[in-house]
Amino acid sequence: MPSKLDRHAEQLAALGHPVRLNVLRFVVQSGPEGAPAGEIQEHVKLAASTLSHHLKRLVDAGVLKSREEGTFHYYSADYEALRTLTSYLWEDCCKRGTTCC
Repeated sequence: MPSKLDRHAEQLAALGHPVRLNVLRFVVQSGPEGAPAGEIQEHVKLAASTLSHHLKRLVDAGVLKSREEGTFHYYSADYEALRTLTSYLWEDCCKRGTTCC
């Protein structure tokens, strides 16, 4: 089982690509129901196979969830995972310094 540090590093690496960050922001803005792959593709203007690669990376990193409804694939943000990641970044903020963040 990967450590918390390893998991967060994997998530940040997945977000380190402009297309994936753009996709994540679009999906987050879509709300809890998420967005169908076709809408995401329209937004980022990528070939379906290229987009599929990026979506898989975000799902594998645990920041997006996917679900099928009939022939449609929907992607939604894993808000809990994103909150955990951002909380980790702020955890112990300024504890080594003399001033408060």
